[in-house]
Amino acid sequence: MSAFDPPEELSRWREEAPVRPLSYPDGHRGWLVTGHAAARKVLSDRRFSSRLEHLHWPVRWEGLDPGGFVTPPGFFMQLDPPDHTRLRKPLTAQFTVRRMKALEPQIERITRETLDAMERGGSPADLVRDFALPVPSLVICELLGVPYDDRERFRRDSAAALRVGSTKEEVTAATASLYGYLYELVARKRAQPADDLLSGLVAGGELTPEEIAGAGLLLLVAGHETTACMLALGTYVLLRDPGQLAALRADPSLMEGAVEELLRYLSVAHLGPLRAALEDVEIDGRTIRKGEVVTLSIPAANRDPARFPEPETLDVTRPAPVGHLAFGHGIHQCLGQQLARIEMRIAYRALFERFPSLRLAAPPEEIPLRTDMSIYGVHRLPVAW
Repeated sequence: MSAFDPPEELSRWREEAPVRPLSYPDGHRGWLVTGHAAARKVLSDRRFSSRLEHLHWPVRWEGLDPGGFVTPPGFFMQLDPPDHTRLRKPLTAQFTVRRMKALEPQIERITRETLDAMERGGSPADLVRDFALPVPSLVICELLGVPYDDRERFRRDSAAALRVGSTKEEVTAATASLYGYLYELVARKRAQPADDLLSGLVAGGELTPEEIAGAGLLLLVAGHETTACMLALGTYVLLRDPGQLAALRADPSLMEGAVEELLRYLSVAHLGPLRAALEDVEIDGRTIRKGEVVTLSIPAANRDPARFPEPETLDVTRPAPVGHLAFGHGIHQCLGQQLARIEMRIAYRALFERFPSLRLAAPPEEIPLRTDMSIYGVHRLPVAW
């Protein structure tokens, strides 16, 4: 098993029973879903809830104890309809495919300038610090209207909130800090609107300032963490697999499908999502009782041979794996998925064009993996050219 593969037990359990009982650390008796078809059913079934107070975590995560963590207003990821629908609708209007494509020149500029700075810094470099994190951070800051000079604050707070080992006090403090920052920023947008997403939400008048701040918090954290992890981990896997990287270099038209294949193969959201049954529901012949929590393993579902041929193999030349669950499914499917796809296509292509001789600058066993975080990846990626 490599750093890019989910635990072997998940594959074995998927073949034995794609929906199986699971004992949670707090004593709750729930379920684990590892099959692709079953995962899609759960994610699209309105009889399952995302509300935090209904959930139990499959790992010990004191910081997100449902009994002690308060979901910020506007944090629509942890809400069900009709609240979820009301909050997400005005945001959906801001994330149209047309608007995301219109951002491409800005993303190309940000990527180019980031690579310029990385090149000036010289070889070797840390790809996470010098490229994978700055690019999506700058993009989401420009989109939302968040000053990039404040990036160290929101990166620090994001890391504390997403670290599985964080205490309840640390997660509460980090979330409160982020929310307070966004709330102050929304107030400034009301006084001095600009051409950005937060100003657009303020002008729309459909959400309260508190809700805009909470939604902005979610978008800011999700908008840079997940894409940064994909850029770093995707680069890592390609540098470990010269044949795949050579195929991409030989035919740049493969990049769009390659991004989908990397999303499927790596599945960086490795600790969920979670859903709680609001009533008795039958999934794949198993009855999930009201109140029981389901943990969905996206890495296992995206390696399901019943859905994807030769799923354990990374193949950037295969047709784009339609239907992967890296962005979720159903009403909670990732709002910024088109933006993430565009960022990855531009960033991977530019990185490998700028540095044709890019290589790892440390033995693979010394690369620190993000096993302590809810979003998988690498903490650092030393590279040279």
